[in-house]
Amino acid sequence: MQPNRPTKGDQPKNALKSMIRIRLLACVVAASLCVFSRPTTAQASTQLPSDHFSSIVIDAATGQVLSSVNPDAERYPASLTKMMTLYLAFEALRDHRITDDERVPVSPHAASQAPSKLGLVPGSNITVRQAMLALVTKSANDAACALGELMGGSEEHFAQMMTLRAHALGMTRTYFRNASGLPDSGQVTTAADLALLARHLVRDFPDQYRLFSTPSFVWRGQMIANHDHLLKSYPGADGMKTGYTDAAGHNLVTSAVNGNVRLIGVILGAPSNPARDSRMVAILNDGYAKLNIAPSAVHEPTVAIAANTTKPRHHFPHLIASAEAASLPASPPRHTRSGGANWTIQLGSFTNESNAVRAANQAARKIDGDPRIERVSVRGHIIYRAKINGLHQNDATAYCHRHSGCAIIPPLNRVASR
Repeated sequence: MQPNRPTKGDQPKNALKSMIRIRLLACVVAASLCVFSRPTTAQASTQLPSDHFSSIVIDAATGQVLSSVNPDAERYPASLTKMMTLYLAFEALRDHRITDDERVPVSPHAASQAPSKLGLVPGSNITVRQAMLALVTKSANDAACALGELMGGSEEHFAQMMTLRAHALGMTRTYFRNASGLPDSGQVTTAADLALLARHLVRDFPDQYRLFSTPSFVWRGQMIANHDHLLKSYPGADGMKTGYTDAAGHNLVTSAVNGNVRLIGVILGAPSNPARDSRMVAILNDGYAKLNIAPSAVHEPTVAIAANTTKPRHHFPHLIASAEAASLPASPPRHTRSGGANWTIQLGSFTNESNAVRAANQAARKIDGDPRIERVSVRGHIIYRAKINGLHQNDATAYCHRHSGCAIIPPLNRVASR
């Protein structure tokens, strides 16, 4: 038996049905292509896989892009968000809306933030300077939230301030939802935008920018080290910030100076910290090579001021007071040199911080030690003590014999044995 064949009357109908099916299929395919080739902002912000990688290297002076990979692709910033939190804090300090020693109240919302955190409790407070140090070293989310609430009234309003300021700086693809960088599908940025922010931090606040090179921070007697390993390992590196969440991957912004040329590098979405760091080294080296500059063979490290901030040795135009100096015992000398280089001299106590800084500057040019400014409260009055740590006993004695008002402080173990 032969199979049924369509009659002549059926052929036009079947052809029409086939054409309709083909056109419908074509529409579906075209619609699918539109969806996948032009994702909306909402889709892009919620569907970014953690292994998506972006990078950029720019010349900080000119803004010239030396290399890039997906520089305008939307990514999650993670704790790189704190760069903008600090930018707004630097602006507020400059405009005298807040002060270094102003107390930052800790709300239940701030205290409830997920780690990394200082473990702040509701109703307590920290100073603005302590909060900023906690951001650049431990990347403390509770401190970031509290600082944002201080400046914005609420973290939500502060995030709006962050976004508006970012757009004013030219970071048009960046949107903030919180002060810390904790996961939020609406909080996105790009490598190019973060490079622009880093450039503004360096150019707009050259003194405050040095905070990003802080190697460690003393909090309640505990030394908290900076998460950024390139500060110690890459020639000329002097900041900026690390970041990580599961969705964002391993992020890093680094600024380095070699041959009087500052480069800024951004890595977003690396699979691990070692991969992130090695990739940053590679793109910075490539950037310097394109400018015919070889990275310096020696990375001259910075030194801690009271374990809270850094300045190049013998140049301290803006020494920063040590955190909780009034309530903590004096910190042991940061450098333990051979032969008992663990003596301290106190140059004097001053009611004006700039006078204390001046005294430390003058002493640092004459004696090889680690300067520190302690801010303490004595009977309700703030005073500033200028000190030099890490001295040999003979050097400390000789210096104080030549300078009136200088006091010699023996090592802590000798004080405790009395």
